[in-house]
Amino acid sequence: MKPRTKLGTLAVAVAAVSLILSGCSSTGGGGSTAGGAVTHVKGAPSWCGTKKISLALLDGFGGNSWRLVTTASGKDEASKCPSVTKYLYADGQGNVQKAISDIKGMVSTGVNAMVVFPDAGQAILPALTTAYKAGVVTVPYRVFPGGKAGVNYDKWIGDDFANDGNNWAAWITKNVPNGGNILFLGGPAGNSQSVTEYNALRKGLSDKYTFIGETPFQPTNWDPTLTQQLLSADIAKYPKIDVIVSDFGPTLVSALPLFPKSGRSIPALATSDGNSLSCFWEDNHAANPDFKLMTVATGNDNVRLAVDYAVAKATGGEIPTADSFKGPIFEDSVSQQPHGVQCDKNLPGDVYLSAQMPGATQATLGK
Repeated sequence: MKPRTKLGTLAVAVAAVSLILSGCSSTGGGGSTAGGAVTHVKGAPSWCGTKKISLALLDGFGGNSWRLVTTASGKDEASKCPSVTKYLYADGQGNVQKAISDIKGMVSTGVNAMVVFPDAGQAILPALTTAYKAGVVTVPYRVFPGGKAGVNYDKWIGDDFANDGNNWAAWITKNVPNGGNILFLGGPAGNSQSVTEYNALRKGLSDKYTFIGETPFQPTNWDPTLTQQLLSADIAKYPKIDVIVSDFGPTLVSALPLFPKSGRSIPALATSDGNSLSCFWEDNHAANPDFKLMTVATGNDNVRLAVDYAVAKATGGEIPTADSFKGPIFEDSVSQQPHGVQCDKNLPGDVYLSAQMPGATQATLGK
């Protein structure tokens, strides 16, 4: 795989600019929701109405490859609707106060609609509520900010993380049929994504399977360095690990070699996709016969559904019927369905081949 350099710098550079889809400016301020009959721009998706609007995409934290791809996916989706005449972006850079200020700043500029990744959860809710009450179509996505649609924002477009847990449970039952020890590595302590996945996973597995380590999950903050430290301790503590479940697979790549270094085969892995992980499997599965891999889509395209909803509501288009993103199974090294493991060594490791955006396009982001 080709190396990817200066990712943090590139992410900040992307965050620093407004991405303009055309030279036209937004008509009107406040971004009130469209009313009346559904309108539609000929040749555009059904969610693209005829009212001209400006749209903002806001991240609580935009400084990693997953966010670069997701941000670009949101811009790409908005570009399908010519009624979106201006597209703006802001990166909270992991600072809650900046994320709040970004939301308020977009309201003051008169943006008509905004899609928000509320990384800080309920801390962002007052700012979302302010935007909503100011008449801006406000759509948080993926992380639940608390509150209620129609009171604090127009709609929350979540990811059906229970669907991922269910898919992992079904795959484990089929491919590790005699039961075993399962180690679940999640994100930050208490995060709703990992908790929801664990609950679905636990419900979908029989008593033949035992969860080891901290439950409901071992917090890794989705950080490769911390993951490596924790897994090293787990290998020393547990002589038998049959399955690892992780809700962000690429963070495991630097940690998995700890198994062969300890004289053990890499266990079965149920997780989310990333090119670095797929290529690691391709390079190591022959020497590690227990290393079966199944991935679900890592969810970059959750943003597309959120954009569709916000644009439809603001422009007068057809509101999507789906209100959450269901990530499909992407790879299965055993059944080869719907795909075998997808490694492209001509691309950087930090691309996500499950995304609608082609890997080659992802590789150019920030350059």
